[in-house]
Amino acid sequence: MDGVAPPERLGEFRLSDGRVLGWSEWGPIDGTPVLLCPGAATSRRLGFGADLVHPRGVRLVSLDRPGLGVSTPSPERTLADFAADAGQFLEGRGLGAPVVLGNSQGAPFALACAVAGLASSLYLVSAADEVASSQFAGTLDGHLATVVDLCRRDAMAAHELFRSFDAEALRRMVVDNSGERDRAVYTDPVFDAAYRNALSEGFAQGPEGYATDTVLAMRPWDLDLARITCPVEVFYGEEDAAHSPDNGVTLASRIPGAVRHVIKGEGGSVLWTRSESLLGRVRA
Repeated sequence: MDGVAPPERLGEFRLSDGRVLGWSEWGPIDGTPVLLCPGAATSRRLGFGADLVHPRGVRLVSLDRPGLGVSTPSPERTLADFAADAGQFLEGRGLGAPVVLGNSQGAPFALACAVAGLASSLYLVSAADEVASSQFAGTLDGHLATVVDLCRRDAMAAHELFRSFDAEALRRMVVDNSGERDRAVYTDPVFDAAYRNALSEGFAQGPEGYATDTVLAMRPWDLDLARITCPVEVFYGEEDAAHSPDNGVTLASRIPGAVRHVIKGEGGSVLWTRSESLLGRVRA
């Protein structure tokens, strides 16, 4: 698949407390910085638009969240803690206030960066919604409702549930619960190889990082979205039934000035099927 390729540069950044954040980059060093907050456990390895970043002049940067890949675990962390780490990383790497892009489970972490004033603009693509928000109370059903309730009532028990996953189990869950459009993307041989590699690195230290991320994403976020002052665009595929109960209607309404786009004929794999148009908007 075009646009999926190994990182051009890999490294580790040491935070002030001695912890390490793993990072990767695609594109020109002097390009427009775009900080990618990737989806669940996909680590720094899985980017998008790798064939486009050089002609578009985009420097795509991805981070391993704590406990994923090579980043030092931080089991008591919060969403705001990730933003503080990202702020140190951005300052230390001379990236200024980049465009921040959150995909899937990376969305609440991207939002935390925007709330902290780190982003020049924010793009949420197939964003995992705040399903534990009171605005969705009584509207969730089935397994999702059960898991969200567990996360709210007993975070430790939820953490243990998510610790039962490994790279293959997570990949299988994503593929098996995808529609036809997304499954064609996820099972494409090139994408599949890259996805497996990214998940393998994401779980390299075990399931703790993924479990911590997932509990954070599925509990109330404790983020004041009204504090976001940068431009925000929200993108969902029309057929995406996995990331938001209402395709981002409620989420976009909570962010000042956010513009929501629904793309016909697409599911939850918009980051890879619409890379060209997304990078075009980011660069513009």
